[in-house]
Amino acid sequence: MDTYDVIVIGAGPAGYHAAIRAAQLGLNTACIEKWIGKSGKPVFGGTCLNVGCIPSKALLDASHKYAEARDHFAEIGIMTGDLSVDVPAMISRKDDVVTKLTGGVSALFKSNGVTALEGSAKLLANRVVEFTPHDGAASQLTAEHVVIATGSVPVDIPPCPLVDEVVVDSTGALEFQAVPKRLGIIGAGVIGLELGSVWARLGAEVVVLEALPDFMPALDKQIARETAKQLGRQGLDIRLGTRVTGSTVKGDTVEVTFTDGDGDHEEVFDKLIVAVGRK
Repeated sequence: MDTYDVIVIGAGPAGYHAAIRAAQLGLNTACIEKWIGKSGKPVFGGTCLNVGCIPSKALLDASHKYAEARDHFAEIGIMTGDLSVDVPAMISRKDDVVTKLTGGVSALFKSNGVTALEGSAKLLANRVVEFTPHDGAASQLTAEHVVIATGSVPVDIPPCPLVDEVVVDSTGALEFQAVPKRLGIIGAGVIGLELGSVWARLGAEVVVLEALPDFMPALDKQIARETAKQLGRQGLDIRLGTRVTGSTVKGDTVEVTFTDGDGDHEEVFDKLIVAVGRK
């Protein structure tokens, strides 16, 4: 049975920082991660690097550059002619950014002496961890300290079950191969608004359905008002106090039913993103 000073379960931002710091302090450290990347190979970095903060920022950067060229370059005398969007190329560049940064985590593990274990983990009694590699049999590891940093997953809602490429969560929204003509988003939190901003800048008609009556109530009210104003200028149609009651996929579109202060409504979208939080 292999023994470590520290075993970290999960190699996302919390886990890999904990593992690297423990190793830097002289502790014999292992980090276990089960994530399989888009390439089919094990990767480190968790949600943030693989399907969260980093890829979304890559798309935000690309969409910002496109919107700047389309809307403002002529103001300063730069004539661009007819602009177009190559979404597959944009997604490919996003994937390249992810590959580079997840590879950086592996390099940091190696340079700091962290033992990287690719597979799943189960915490047993007395700080014993059952480790099952992707391609082998389970074994037991022991440690003086075990750090659980297993992250979170998107929240599903019963009225809108995910349907491949039509009704998606935040991960699926990073893989669109074309700009949807009409995009619906359930949830006006950070994730929904960020993704809405990406696709609105690229030309989608974006409708955001938010159950709460106030926009981003955790923010300072002045900041929330200015944020709503800027997103409105980008083209986001944010509807507050709206409760989604159902969805029906019809071919390549989805019909969404919802209620608000004016009664029952329905809208048809080419894509629907469910972004109501993580758990």
